[in-house]
Amino acid sequence: MSTPQLTPGIRIQGSEVFDLANSWRGLRINKMCNALSQAANRDAFKRDEEGFMAAWRLTEQEKELVRKRDFSGLLAAGGNIYFLLKLGVVTGNGLYMMGAKMRGETYEQFLATRNDKGAT
Repeated sequence: MSTPQLTPGIRIQGSEVFDLANSWRGLRINKMCNALSQAANRDAFKRDEEGFMAAWRLTEQEKELVRKRDFSGLLAAGGNIYFLLKLGVVTGNGLYMMGAKMRGETYEQFLATRNDKGAT
């Protein structure tokens, strides 16, 4: 038996749809996070996070979201989850840690809900 599909256009409560409007709104965040694909930029971020964010012209509100590692807030500000993963990894927040923070849980609480207990 297959799982029924959602009605097209219906949004899941609490979810963010990455559309064109979000793409434009999150452009600075996403460009900065995508730059973290390069080792030199990861090193620069780790050396001087404030300077790195300033170089990408993040607003003060965007900088505060990065400082707090507020991944839900970054998504709501137009961040693309695939780019935010780069920020997560460089700040020691792998996918499961990001998921825990987004759900307001500890890492251990989040892991308890996963099928693969050894994943990070």
